[in-house]
Amino acid sequence: MLTISTKEETRDGRPFIRLTIKDSGCGIPEEIIGKVFDPFFTTKETGKGTGLGLSISLGIVREHRGDIRIESVKGFGSSFHVLIPALSAG
Repeated sequence: MLTISTKEETRDGRPFIRLTIKDSGCGIPEEIIGKVFDPFFTTKETGKGTGLGLSISLGIVREHRGDIRIESVKGFGSSFHVLIPALSAG
């Protein structure tokens, strides 16, 4: 199952919008979670993926002064939290 949600939050005194994408999959093993944003890192077999998707996504979000954070529990799925600075209405 895939769940998508949004929430306003404040970090370091700055307003953000948090977009959370959560799945109920197998989770990301602890030994590779620190590598998922590395360019060309993939767990797929040769020829089945480039390993650029998460690296590019993080680059785009950071260009807009945001961040992506991951929570994962093996056997229970993963949550990706995309933090994007909120714009004022004025």
